[in-house]
Amino acid sequence: MRPESPGSIAVMSSTQRKFRLSTSGGKTVVGAVAMADTPWQRFMGLMGKRELAADAGLCLRPCSSIHMFFMRFPVDVAFIDADGKVVRLYHGLRPWRVSRVVRRAKAAIELPSGALARAGVGVGDLLTMS
Repeated sequence: MRPESPGSIAVMSSTQRKFRLSTSGGKTVVGAVAMADTPWQRFMGLMGKRELAADAGLCLRPCSSIHMFFMRFPVDVAFIDADGKVVRLYHGLRPWRVSRVVRRAKAAIELPSGALARAGVGVGDLLTMS
């Protein structure tokens, strides 16, 4: 699950390269995942955003836990290991909550609430970004 690095630019900017998130079976989960791979991008994440588009997401890497402080909407979160295998899921994590530390996680992918269930993603599934 290691797409080429989109560089160090603002999270969710219109110029940042986006990746398609898919299951190993080829089903698209969302079509536009931005990468947050610098300390500042990971810290800011989706804080202060009014919404997350239905086909968008944010991959925080490296990441083994998240917080929902200053968030305005719930998100689904897939924690994945270095191979892209889902090791923990959160459905509809609400603002002002904190996830547990997921020891095997190398990244967290934040998605619109309901996206994981619609795509049928479960623990143990492989996710790819292309």
